[in-house]
Amino acid sequence: MFTGIVSAVGRIERIDPLGADAGVRLTIDAGALDLSDVAPGDSIAIQGACMTAIGIDGGRFVVEVSKESLSKTSGLDRVGDVNLEKAMRLDDRIGGHLVSGHVDGLGQVVAFEPVGESWRLVLRAPAALAKFFAYKGSVTVNGVSLTVNRVSDVAGGAEFEINLIPHTIAVTTLKALKAGDRVNLEVDLIARYVERMLGADGS
Repeated sequence: MFTGIVSAVGRIERIDPLGADAGVRLTIDAGALDLSDVAPGDSIAIQGACMTAIGIDGGRFVVEVSKESLSKTSGLDRVGDVNLEKAMRLDDRIGGHLVSGHVDGLGQVVAFEPVGESWRLVLRAPAALAKFFAYKGSVTVNGVSLTVNRVSDVAGGAEFEINLIPHTIAVTTLKALKAGDRVNLEVDLIARYVERMLGADGS
């Protein structure tokens, strides 16, 4: 489990294919992320996707990403900066919200623009996820826990708006977003269970 509070911005430095019909091995510079308490087998969220560290070498770690995971996520198939978060401990503060690290789908940036000291981010979510967004509800975007300020149904899904404060812009990769970019979305864990319970027929 994670909290959606990004610990550091790292960088995918190297991508090695695992085979013709397989995934890839990523070598990631952890940046300011402290790896002293991370061992092979531990979980690290990369752009919101939970991955298992299979090797640690100083300030770098290695993960293997399956072909299936690559097809369901954005940002793990190219060299570049990524949001990183180590798995939470049971005694950690939950500064964001409970995040599983399982990407539910891909959203698309509709608009990203400064508004005063903050930034306005508008995203479009696919129809399968539209029902999970609510005013003042939580969502994880590329591993960052955020609050929905507005939501509206549109053809083929939903659009929702987020306000990003300067601190969030400074310490995450969200600063690099532009209209048309794809992002990893994880819906609120509680909303997912509520939808399941309300949809149950009692049989």
